[in-house]
Amino acid sequence: MAETETLEKAPGLPRISDATLRDSAHMAGVEFGPRDAAVIADLLVRTGIDLVEVGMVSGPGSKDADLVLATHEAVGPERSMTLVVVRDRQQVATALDEAERLGVRHIMYSIPTSEQHAELKLGSPSAKFLQTLARSAISQAKERGFHVTFSGEDGARTPRERLVPYVTAGFEAGADRFRLAETVAYLSPWQMEEVVGDITAIDGSEIEIHSHNMLGMAVANSLAAVRAGARWISATVGGIGERGGNAPLAELLTSLRVIHGDTRFDLTHLTELSRVALQGSGLGDAFQSGPTTPHAFAYELPGQLSNPEAYETLPAELVGNARELRVRTRLTSALVKWALDGAGVSVDVDSFTPWLAERQERDGDPLLDRDGIRKAAVDFQAA
Repeated sequence: MAETETLEKAPGLPRISDATLRDSAHMAGVEFGPRDAAVIADLLVRTGIDLVEVGMVSGPGSKDADLVLATHEAVGPERSMTLVVVRDRQQVATALDEAERLGVRHIMYSIPTSEQHAELKLGSPSAKFLQTLARSAISQAKERGFHVTFSGEDGARTPRERLVPYVTAGFEAGADRFRLAETVAYLSPWQMEEVVGDITAIDGSEIEIHSHNMLGMAVANSLAAVRAGARWISATVGGIGERGGNAPLAELLTSLRVIHGDTRFDLTHLTELSRVALQGSGLGDAFQSGPTTPHAFAYELPGQLSNPEAYETLPAELVGNARELRVRTRLTSALVKWALDGAGVSVDVDSFTPWLAERQERDGDPLLDRDGIRKAAVDFQAA
């Protein structure tokens, strides 16, 4: 088929946002530095990526401040977007204060929409409460002049009768874009097309898809979402990310080139992007997605370790894998308690945690798993 025919029959070509400096950066054990952020952001923009997602803000003193500022310095705040966590009205206000301090212009609200995630993170599964919270958060941000994307965290598992009214309420409150987050890989491409079709039918909607790759269908699901009317796709360099990884940028852009004749992007930067991201992440020469890798069921947030069923389509044991903790400097007492549970090691966790964090800094941030924390606790007892 001629290229012109392919373009004529293709769905509207999507814009691309890249979440390497946010989603990949918060994969268990991965921590990019400001220099990594500047190089990756610059290469992404030179490739033709529309928006660089960087960092996460939940309140004052964000640990991602250096990443955000380095990205702004490299490509400008107008080409970047920062995730803002939503839990309650007061917390949102302090998070927006921090975003303003960092010079952020475009935010992406992370709001849990499935009953399971809403109960876990908001303390209530109520659909009415969810809509009220989203309206309030969006209104606050628009009053301050932010461009607002709002998410449906775990949106792929959120029933239509709950998801559609939520998305409708968000746009009525003034949001600019909605991101459907396939937080837990769950849908086939044809199911994705149906789900996205329901929300692109909402008047004034602009939809983005953010897929995870545990089932190996993140690119296919992203293209299916576009077929159903989504106008944005979120990806990461090398597919680096939690829960089996994300939609890999190189595969996505080359698929757009081959299948849809899309020549908007300069693909010559992709190999260098992969090299820089893999080196900065400390993952070695390659990152493999899917359920059988050492990273697939690795976490660094206590809630993920304590409530794995909220983050896993299938259990690690089903594929002969194991759930694990992986962390560099983002140590918390809750993580340490989880690691020491059943180890037969008794330490004062509140004293041990800062001691271990200081040792991590001194020794160059070696990667810690559960056994590493347990061994460190023995060292702490002997100190």
